[in-house]
Amino acid sequence: MKLMVIGGGGREHAIIKKLKENSTIDTIYALPGNGGIALDAECVNIAATDIDGIVGFARENAIDYAVVAPDDPLVLGCVDALNELGIPCFGPTKAAAIIEGSKVFSKNLMKKYGIPTAQYEVFTDAEKALEYVKTAPIPTVIKADGLALGKGVIIAMTVQEAEEAIVEIMQDKKFGASGNQIVIEEFLTGPEVSVLSFTDGNVVKPMVSSMDHKRAGDNDTGLNTGGMGTIAPNPYYTKDVADRCMEEIFLPTIRAMKAEGRTFKGCLYFGLMITENGPKVIEYNCRFGDPETQVVLPLMTSDLFTVMQAVTNETLADTPVEFADANASCVVMASAGYPVSYEKGYEMTIPEDVLPYVYIAGAKEKDGKLLTNGGRVLGVTSVASTLKDAIAASYEKVEKIHFDNAFYRHDIGARALMKTED
Repeated sequence: MKLMVIGGGGREHAIIKKLKENSTIDTIYALPGNGGIALDAECVNIAATDIDGIVGFARENAIDYAVVAPDDPLVLGCVDALNELGIPCFGPTKAAAIIEGSKVFSKNLMKKYGIPTAQYEVFTDAEKALEYVKTAPIPTVIKADGLALGKGVIIAMTVQEAEEAIVEIMQDKKFGASGNQIVIEEFLTGPEVSVLSFTDGNVVKPMVSSMDHKRAGDNDTGLNTGGMGTIAPNPYYTKDVADRCMEEIFLPTIRAMKAEGRTFKGCLYFGLMITENGPKVIEYNCRFGDPETQVVLPLMTSDLFTVMQAVTNETLADTPVEFADANASCVVMASAGYPVSYEKGYEMTIPEDVLPYVYIAGAKEKDGKLLTNGGRVLGVTSVASTLKDAIAASYEKVEKIHFDNAFYRHDIGARALMKTED
């Protein structure tokens, strides 16, 4: 079997490492991959958004199966294009990927089908939005409609911050056309939970829950990032909460998408908040989360490729999806200045005994050396019977890795540990 994984970050590295456990897979190509992923797959310098290039490569190399991991190619219709070639894929079609591609679509879907979420208003006119926030409850949440690398959500603590966010997104076009429409929504409070789930459009099989750490600095200070670390499972996601989510959110979402003629097949990510009024949806993603994947897949005891094929073939109901009764933590090492500006090209030193636990996100190979080539450079994952031990093991490995200008948070999992010790 020849597989192709579209994407080039830590999430894709985690997916590739997990797929390699299946002995029927002979070759895995990563498009474009990165210098670190090259240790586990054959990297091909074709951008994840180059749909024609991806299709051409798949045709020329007789690819048997494709995994389309990032949001951009999914929203652009990469799965549709590969399916036209007769290549089976893991990932939603363009019609289904809109659940992440448009915040306005997803909010309207939840409203129409009674799926619990924050109250909201949609604006296409900046002046009307600016008028609205003068009397809106503060804090409030401003969201760009389209994809924005996970950075198109601003929590405004004052009316002035809300106004600045509207100008930045709608008038200054910080996120380009993604800001042509915005959602202004109610600010919810409570613990956040990420739940990635496999779905073939008929059934939903959630993966182990996780907790992301978005802010750049310790104690949730600094700017929002793509994620500075994760732990799994999330202690706030109890069995009672999980049961409510299945009945009130997960199954209704899948049924709603099917009813809209947008059957979702792939990994549907539920970003949830456990409010005093029960779980509510903060956001949907149409793919594996990053860096949630880096703690969820190491806990998976079922074969990933078998499950992915079951999703494609709509046989998920008959396919086991199981996870170890253990804990995982991932600490992200980033380049100083991330998420704004940072220098690249520093040599990375990763000891051989640590390498199996490392998922590389931003690196390039040059003259036999691995150099930094991104804001988030790598994630270090450990699995242990207790969360405390998993966290300690991750930091122990982090201290053995070196590159200039490296920084990382020192409190990944601290909030979850406090909950487990209650």
